[in-house]
Amino acid sequence: MMKKSIPSNLELPGMRFCRLVMLGTDTALLPNRDGNPMTRCNVTQRLNIAVDRAALAHKSLSKRKISPHIIRHTTAIHLLQSGVAFSVIALWLGHESTTTTHRYVEADLAMKEKALARLQEPETTISRYQPDDDALMQFLQDL
Repeated sequence: MMKKSIPSNLELPGMRFCRLVMLGTDTALLPNRDGNPMTRCNVTQRLNIAVDRAALAHKSLSKRKISPHIIRHTTAIHLLQSGVAFSVIALWLGHESTTTTHRYVEADLAMKEKALARLQEPETTISRYQPDDDALMQFLQDL
């Protein structure tokens, strides 16, 4: 079974210590009833139950498709928006190369606006084309 990581606040030093003390180093973060790591299908099933419960209070959730992959993608976007280096995000997500992460993470509108704000105004002025001679215009009008 392929292991995937979902970046979370559990990686904060204090939380990591608590997790190690409470669960131990060999215990799965999301264990099934036998204490083994949940399967991909089981994680999705449990997430769907949580989303259904949350949708009772927040109706907009019932119209959204939320999956472990969406959580990974959203977290990657938030890390990128927070200024975390692209290569660090790729490592955190377990990608062997940043090209995989590049396909996985796309810039959102706020990031695009920030990038545009960093651009400098061109020094040239934009003007409408004016032909040097009127021969071409005369030719076109005669057609």
